Amino acid sequence: MGCSTLRQTVVTAATLQGMLFMVIERFLHGPGPVYERAATSGRMLPDGLLYVDSWVVDDDALDRCFQLMETDDPSLFDVWAAAWADLGTIEVIPVLTSAEAAARLGHGPLSSA
Repeated sequence: MGCSTLRQTVVTAATLQGMLFMVIERFLHGPGPVYERAATSGRMLPDGLLYVDSWVVDDDALDRCFQLMETDDPSLFDVWAAAWADLGTIEVIPVLTSAEAAARLGHGPLSSA
């Protein structure tokens, strides 16, 4: 866990090498305890689990965070979730980029228009 306002190293698609996952965190006691622990202990990610970026739901509760993560070993999510289990739950969803989805379907790159 640990959605944070701290600036992290920007990871671009060109630097990604593992499988991508969208992680949905639901904070059991609101965002305060999560941000407090993240400020003192960091994200507590095991080696091999990479944080890419995150977004927090825009409502008064601020109790859900969506994190893009990368790993070649999805079992690392269990290790990470155990460190935060007292403060929230996580749902892990394998994802791929839109360009990868288009290529899988045999289509060229998507235009921005």
